[in-house]
Amino acid sequence: MRVGYASINLTLAAQKIQVNRSMMKRTFLEKGIIYASGLALANFTDFEKIIDWNIQNNILFFRMSSDMMPWMSQYQIADLPDYEDIKIVLQRCGKKAAQNNLRLTYHPGPFNVLAANSEHVLTKTIHELRNHADIMDLLHLPQSHYAKINIHVGGAFGDKTAAMARFAQNFTLLPENVRKRLAVENDDKANMFSVQDLRWLHEQINIPITFDYFHHQFCTGGLSEQEALLAAVSTWPEDITPVVHFSSSKKKYEDPAAGATAHADYLYEPVNTYGQEVDIMFEAKAKELAVAKYLATFNMPASNP
Repeated sequence: MRVGYASINLTLAAQKIQVNRSMMKRTFLEKGIIYASGLALANFTDFEKIIDWNIQNNILFFRMSSDMMPWMSQYQIADLPDYEDIKIVLQRCGKKAAQNNLRLTYHPGPFNVLAANSEHVLTKTIHELRNHADIMDLLHLPQSHYAKINIHVGGAFGDKTAAMARFAQNFTLLPENVRKRLAVENDDKANMFSVQDLRWLHEQINIPITFDYFHHQFCTGGLSEQEALLAAVSTWPEDITPVVHFSSSKKKYEDPAAGATAHADYLYEPVNTYGQEVDIMFEAKAKELAVAKYLATFNMPASNP
């Protein structure tokens, strides 16, 4: 089992090592792809430093930041003037990950809606998902759910059945390197998509379900936590360890004024895997600091892949 954190390393960020250098759209329109390319190269260069830190600290699960390519909706990675230098850095990162059993995944943002009923949104979604998969290819990650790209259905639009049908139909439009990696996650709103809902999608397009423990509290689909976890785990290929997401409630543990679905900075409960072998992505705001505190509190090793 691996445990990991998402996107940003706060320890390294304090040393000005970051992977989320970005800009406003106005800046992109003014300075163009050359400026975006320079930011992307700097982000990927610092990404390697996070890879090294994770390996040194035996945290062998990491969710890469989609912000490493600023305004990726406007270009493909191969169009960047610094593409050859970026390619070299990513090949090196991928080799380190492979040699050390470091699992790398993606979780593109909520504007990636494969169930969209807007042609513009769908086109943008396919474009961005392709960029994520192309980066994974440059890392030489397998075209499988081991290197998952995780998204939500994205919107019920008043008709969950029709939205899932659009998702399944639009799934066929994706490049192969995306389709082979794509996973779908349960939502945190009662009128959205539970694990029970997503089982239909799995039956249609064989897409695995990433179980989010915290989200399940708000959208159960009539299943207990154990039932939902087991249902999600059953959708993964037998030779690939399923991924789950775990976080604690900020409202319950840190700030009574916080929204009900807000994630806490740290983790306050042990994960009950109900005997299942899973890799756990901790979605805590304190990132690697939260992982370290959890491991110390609950007396477990960082990774045992």
